[in-house]
Amino acid sequence: MELNEESAELARKYIENGVIGQGKLVDAEHIAIATVNRVDVLVSWNFKHIVNLQKIHGYNSVNLRNGYPLLEIRSPREVVSYED
Repeated sequence: MELNEESAELARKYIENGVIGQGKLVDAEHIAIATVNRVDVLVSWNFKHIVNLQKIHGYNSVNLRNGYPLLEIRSPREVVSYED
């Protein structure tokens, strides 16, 4: 998956709506690429700018207002299962 005009525009909307700062454009693009490509779950260790409940709500608010589905964002610990 690559950054295209659609995902770049969505990333700009995250910034314009105050979800994430301009200095974190790469993080905004990462979220937008996942959203535009409708990934099932985005997994990240970035707890400050990505796996953060307030940020997740912000990203998804922008997504819904722009016709995109909700994006599941989780930490690796939430998606790894261990067999006994």
